[in-house]
Amino acid sequence: MKVLVIPDIHLKTDIFSSAMNLMRQGIAERAVCLMDIADDWDMGMEIDIYEECYDAAIAFAKAYPDTLWCYGNHDLSYMWCREETGYSDFAQRTVQKKLMELNLALPAGNPVRYVQRIDNVIFSHGGVLQYFVERNVPCSRHEDIDATLEVINSLGAREMWRDESPIWCRPQMGQGRMYMEDSCIQVVGHTPVEKIYREGCVISCDVFSTYYSGEPIGTQEFLLIDTTTHEFSGIKAW
Repeated sequence: MKVLVIPDIHLKTDIFSSAMNLMRQGIAERAVCLMDIADDWDMGMEIDIYEECYDAAIAFAKAYPDTLWCYGNHDLSYMWCREETGYSDFAQRTVQKKLMELNLALPAGNPVRYVQRIDNVIFSHGGVLQYFVERNVPCSRHEDIDATLEVINSLGAREMWRDESPIWCRPQMGQGRMYMEDSCIQVVGHTPVEKIYREGCVISCDVFSTYYSGEPIGTQEFLLIDTTTHEFSGIKAW
């Protein structure tokens, strides 16, 4: 299956517009969004932009209801009232309300989750470490990917608000062995990179983030991945 991956948004509403155009062209059969819809440099008071961006996400979800959504740390910080870089007290109620609307817009059985899977490709905001699985999932389930992801997706803030969790992990920094790295590919955002690339079993694709000046860090491309062959490429957003 060809999948279009929408990486970290950070209030860049045009990303959803571009993704919508690509999906209309039939470039992919399905989409996955790695979220971090909230927060960007000096935007904490711009509540209308928060609303506009989440509304764009909701519109995309309604247009493509089989899209899979993976919570980012910047989204969950508002759900769990845990401040971090970029957190806006002014935006808290707006983000909470819009995340609820997003979940309500999704069909039954397809809620926003921490980790999603298509074939043997695992999608999450930061990545699933073997260490995290060993710490939080019963040993009897480790070889069953779906059972393992089910346990992870049932966890709360206590387990997930940690550096090694799938919303905070940075495999690019060499945090350790990835879960099922001999048999699965993992697609992650969270860590800004200059280009989409694969290292080991991990494909990094957060290429829309910017420096404080607004200058792009990465190539501003969407990842297009075949979940059967694992072939991938970058598709320019604009």
